[in-house]
Amino acid sequence: MAQKKLSLAFVWHMHQPVYQESRNDYFLMPWVRLHGVKDYLDMLTMMDSFPRLKLNFSVVPILLTALEAYGNRELHDLHSKLTVTPVSELNDEDKLFILNNFFDANYTNMILPHIKYADLYKKRYSSDEIGINDFSDEEYSDIMAWFNLVWFDPKWQREHPAVKSLLNKEGHYTLEDRIKIIELHREIIKKIIPSYKKYQEENKIEILATPYFHPVMPVLLDKKYTGVDLKSDAVVQIEKCIDKYQKVFNCKPKGIWPPEQCISSKTLELFADMGFEWTVADEGVLAKTINKEFVRDFKGYLEDPYDVTASYKFVGKNKKSISLIFREAVIPNLINFEYSQHNPVEAANDLYERIKTVQSKLKQSPDKNNLLTIALDGENCWESYPDDGEGFINALYDLIENDKTLETVLISDYLSKVKNKKELKTIHTGSWINRNLKLWIDEPTKNLAWQYVVKTREDLVNFAKDCKDKQIIEAAWEELHIAEGSDWFWWFGEPNDSGQDEIFDYLFRVHLINIYNLFQKPVPNYLNVPLIVYMGKPLRYPKSNITPILNGVISKKDNWKNAGCIEIPDGPILHSNKPIDKIYFGCDKDNLYLRFDMNKAYLDRKNDSTLDYLQHFQTYIYLKNERLAHSNSANIRTLTKLDTAYPTMLDKYTHEVLLLFLRGKMAPVLMSKAQKDGLWSLKLSNNVKFAFVDILEVAIPFDDLNIKPKEKLDFFIINASLGVANDFYPKDNLLSVIRPS
Repeated sequence: MAQKKLSLAFVWHMHQPVYQESRNDYFLMPWVRLHGVKDYLDMLTMMDSFPRLKLNFSVVPILLTALEAYGNRELHDLHSKLTVTPVSELNDEDKLFILNNFFDANYTNMILPHIKYADLYKKRYSSDEIGINDFSDEEYSDIMAWFNLVWFDPKWQREHPAVKSLLNKEGHYTLEDRIKIIELHREIIKKIIPSYKKYQEENKIEILATPYFHPVMPVLLDKKYTGVDLKSDAVVQIEKCIDKYQKVFNCKPKGIWPPEQCISSKTLELFADMGFEWTVADEGVLAKTINKEFVRDFKGYLEDPYDVTASYKFVGKNKKSISLIFREAVIPNLINFEYSQHNPVEAANDLYERIKTVQSKLKQSPDKNNLLTIALDGENCWESYPDDGEGFINALYDLIENDKTLETVLISDYLSKVKNKKELKTIHTGSWINRNLKLWIDEPTKNLAWQYVVKTREDLVNFAKDCKDKQIIEAAWEELHIAEGSDWFWWFGEPNDSGQDEIFDYLFRVHLINIYNLFQKPVPNYLNVPLIVYMGKPLRYPKSNITPILNGVISKKDNWKNAGCIEIPDGPILHSNKPIDKIYFGCDKDNLYLRFDMNKAYLDRKNDSTLDYLQHFQTYIYLKNERLAHSNSANIRTLTKLDTAYPTMLDKYTHEVLLLFLRGKMAPVLMSKAQKDGLWSLKLSNNVKFAFVDILEVAIPFDDLNIKPKEKLDFFIINASLGVANDFYPKDNLLSVIRPS
């Protein structure tokens, strides 16, 4: 039987949140500008080599507005404003900001290839003692220039004469050079929106709409989440989106991207009511909806891809219908996290083979048309690729372009030809991750943020009753709708960490504060207090020395009442995913004492088939003494899944203590000692004592750590799975005790 043609729908989602305190202010983060010169335009222009290629883009309205602000209104962000400032006018705070923020790029692919920039990076992180006075004015100028240069897409680095000239200079950058770099950024950004409009008019791409400030729609549409019906806010977010889209592209959008791919029956009913013809969701939501788990082999290939490649029609209580397609879930993860670690051509061939495998398994499909949907973030993963993903994407598009049994499609065109869509009368409420909404609600910090939104909204409604100025009322509602955006809640609480959570926290509260200022009303005190509580920050420090009895059980006589305490909040998914509830710490003249209150639900998961339970859970304790660290110290040995390094991770330590659980039982404690040249050696004989029954109690002798009386011992704790760090306690500062004399 001849191969049946398979249609492919690529959907690249382009999204940034609101980085301004108000519409006329500068941006507190530079990511719209930097992704503007690295991703948004070249993702279009690389299509020019492939005449048959059709792509779909989701471009969030607030991103369009931000691009206009950079290109037409020439607003700055903090980074670009400093870049065009004479070095002689920089104060100490500016210089510290530069040292902390102007190396914020992928080290391997964006810093290391440029020798002069890499040298500055190495100097910056060569020692904890490095300060603002260790860099000359010329070095500050070069750091700012390099940071902005490396974010140019490789295409511009190769082909744009002015960019090439600046890169070839390699150093001694002047103020005029830095001003020119920012001007070149704006030159590229100004081309982005007209290019999207042109490519859509030429029927090469289709652009999806997105509710204006990217809110999680099911939360707004079901009062069970917040206690308040926020449907009117959801309607306004969509109306503003349609209006923006029509002004920019001169047509009404047919498809809509649900923010974070969060959907529900009420969300689909509203989309249909607002005139949208189709939307896209994740295969996990489909699996829950039709009560069918999609089986995969050990390579992640679907055993039967039919359901995921079918087209659906949802008919709601309002009797209106909207078409649905569901994205395949493994391929986006491969593009985001895996393929960047491999040869780009080999990675492209692997994805092509996955596409062909799906095609071969659809030979017996009863449908005339089948659609494999590959939908994912279109901007954030590419810096992990050696050439910003150019080699991988071009190789992939080339393979598809030259395969006449494959076609890439505009989704509206494809769905208009599908006559017999499978009908769904309900849809599971969920998102692209974990098939639920728990990354945006149902966690202490996230829930508190939603309470702030609801309370401020109540005040706004009351203030508006007595206000005659429609502009003030309209501006206040916009601030409220900004605060409903998904990004704030994604970063609040656990488990996500941007490395700049405090800025997201500040911006979220600022937009609520703006509402009170607009109406000239007193700002509630709680809005001036950061929501963020760093996980692992001690609830209390030791009150006095302790000498607990180590028996591993909780007794009526509390031996730890004067100890310091760290409380570990629940993650957003399941309490059973959290191995430790609390950590206590303290000392006497002989030992450092640690107590771990274990989460029994976690330790009881021995029969969980999804876990390789053997060695699943480890706790590492890294310790150091400044006197010893000058001669022998080493970096931590656990791997991390994060691009952002916490300060505690960058330090060097003199000792490592490993607590290892084997099928819920403790193995012997391993202590390692740092040697010269940053190496670790196992300390074969150590006197660490422990007891584990209900709780884990540990005593680490100061003598084993070579700590003298009255000396300070600094330490922090890592929870890990199979040597990969999950959590750090604390993240920002070390814990410390002083050995009593």
